[in-house]
Amino acid sequence: MKLYYDLHIHSCLSPCGDEDMTPNNIVNMALLKGLDVIAVTDHNSCGNLRAVMEVAGDRLLVVPGMEVETAEEVHVLCYFPTLAACEGMWQILKEHRLPVKNKPEIFGHQWYMDAEDEIVGEEEYLLTTATGLTIEEVFKTAQTLGGVAVPAHIDRSSYSVISNLGFLPPHLPVTAVEITGRNLETWEKDWKDYTIISDSDAHYLGDIAEPFHYVEINDKKVCEFLDNLTKKFC
Repeated sequence: MKLYYDLHIHSCLSPCGDEDMTPNNIVNMALLKGLDVIAVTDHNSCGNLRAVMEVAGDRLLVVPGMEVETAEEVHVLCYFPTLAACEGMWQILKEHRLPVKNKPEIFGHQWYMDAEDEIVGEEEYLLTTATGLTIEEVFKTAQTLGGVAVPAHIDRSSYSVISNLGFLPPHLPVTAVEITGRNLETWEKDWKDYTIISDSDAHYLGDIAEPFHYVEINDKKVCEFLDNLTKKFC
């Protein structure tokens, strides 16, 4: 089957995410757009993932994930086969985060929500900071938990492995990279040896992707979807 995806969406837990990015709004907008698979990838956290998955039910495949910022200030998308594995990564990140308090009036609120879109808490530590984990440690930790790590928006001039390190470390077990839609045709020819994903990085509801990019798999399951991150997406 052909499944249309957007694997890089931020909820209102990310301080840069709009407060309308609630679990129900994200799921319903993705359905309206005609998507089959999404990943809510908040910065250094998956605190709203449980609510998103509960809202989605069997209407939409939700891949557990988050966007981790490494010690080198490189953004890496980490996807996991289960919610428990993703929450395991979150617990590790908490042990390696910088103790910087958020200033909502400057950076925005970081809301935890339930499946009814009710606010159940607010994260006090700023999530958009580098963790103490190197890019090698992020990849290793994600793999240990059964996950897949993907360098995010490698074509951007900030927070990408290319902009910050100047190259993709050859020893990293990279099978897939993310390239933004506006640069996809320009960049993909130089990265043809990798699975390429292209996502919205949505911080606002209207920015969630249209059904442009897809993967063909036999079964609508997270494990099979993740397995295809080592193969060719379309």
